[in-house]
Amino acid sequence: MDDTVFGQGSARIRFDWGLTGARALRGVAPPGDAGFLAVVVDVLSFTTSVSVAVDRGVEVFPSPWRDERAADHATRHGATLARARSERDVSLSPASLRHAPGLARVVLPSPNGSTISLSLAEDGVAVVAACLRNAAAVGAYVARFLDEDPGHVVAVVAGGERWPDGSLRPAVEDLWGGGAVVAAVEGHEHDLSPEAEVAAAAFRSACDSPDGRDAPAALQVRLRRCVSGRELVSQGFGADVEIAAELDASDVVPVLVDGRFVGRRLGEPL
Repeated sequence: MDDTVFGQGSARIRFDWGLTGARALRGVAPPGDAGFLAVVVDVLSFTTSVSVAVDRGVEVFPSPWRDERAADHATRHGATLARARSERDVSLSPASLRHAPGLARVVLPSPNGSTISLSLAEDGVAVVAACLRNAAAVGAYVARFLDEDPGHVVAVVAGGERWPDGSLRPAVEDLWGGGAVVAAVEGHEHDLSPEAEVAAAAFRSACDSPDGRDAPAALQVRLRRCVSGRELVSQGFGADVEIAAELDASDVVPVLVDGRFVGRRLGEPL
């Protein structure tokens, strides 16, 4: 496979899907390359949950497992293990993380966002978590990173969901979330790959309403109507969709440091 072609090598801001797409965007960069930043997007619900948690000062340990390995990880770090949403406890549900009392550290299993984030970090890639509620903050963080060095490159990675056979299901909410970040990067309009341009256009389209709604309201309606949103609403988790639709409500950027996401505000060191 030609890394220059599939890695969108002519652009500094790139967009693709899943872990395979993320690794293609990285191309042949050496391990630990400080000039490459991955922005992982999993709107319903991993990166939204991370955003809600770090807003509270909670450290989030991503985990690809949902078994005893996740429990051991939680014990090792003195963290609460997030359960399945159906258990109505601390879980992948953003609402549960917003309201849980006394939460300081949480292990958050996720087959998409967690797995992509950890895998990229193991490859030596710097990782931040983005969603609709912190898109402007992440966009500003990305712009600052790009401004530091003309050789710096950013990959916006839409996590997507999984079909029952394990294959990737592109999820439109992650296209919107990734596009929201791209659209918020100021001063780099000519650095976008066509894929990143399309993501930004999709986000702007999702914010458009023929009946006069403002952008956040139009986006919330579409988020509830998309497949992933309808699935959560049908399961009784409509509040999670509403939280995910809180466009630019947070100014905190979750940065993956030593296996955990911690919050950074603009002005703090990258």
